Amino acid sequence: MLVVSRFRVPDDERDVFRGELEGAHALLAARPGYVDGTIGRNLDEPTLWVLTTRWEHVGAYRRALSSYDVKLGAVPLLSRAVDEPSAYEVVEPGTVLNVESSRSIG
Repeated sequence: MLVVSRFRVPDDERDVFRGELEGAHALLAARPGYVDGTIGRNLDEPTLWVLTTRWEHVGAYRRALSSYDVKLGAVPLLSRAVDEPSAYEVVEPGTVLNVESSRSIG
């Protein structure tokens, strides 16, 4: 699975933000199920940053977010992300996609 988190960062905060984002990425990268990830900054809008991470499956990502180290050192920064859906399934030839459906609570 793929996670894309975008951030709007004022230019005068970019250096501090970069260090914090690198630290958050390192904490996520240390968790089981992490595959890889990158940090990027938009070429046309340099105040727009992105953290992309890939995980073995959604459960690994959710467990990473619930770990003590990530809650303490990464979640506060991740909560600054642009408010939009961030988790994606990887679409490859021949794969079966998730089906959107309502869940029953009874």
